[in-house]
Amino acid sequence: MIHLPPSAKLVYRVIETDGAQTQKDLIQKTTLPSRTVRYAISRLREADIISERFHFIDARQSLYGLKVASDRGV
Repeated sequence: MIHLPPSAKLVYRVIETDGAQTQKDLIQKTTLPSRTVRYAISRLREADIISERFHFIDARQSLYGLKVASDRGV
């Protein structure tokens, strides 16, 4: 994995283990502050590791999940 802050690595591991999560879920599972989780998500998105999808249950939130190899162009 490229150089990422520890918070981004923790968020990545939670998504890898538990599947797609909302930001609220990630805050609860990592016990990180909301600002830190937002930063981690932005770093993972910049690195093209996670994707953001529409959350059908609550349209105010997004689901964050790992990108598959075909999404990254690998």
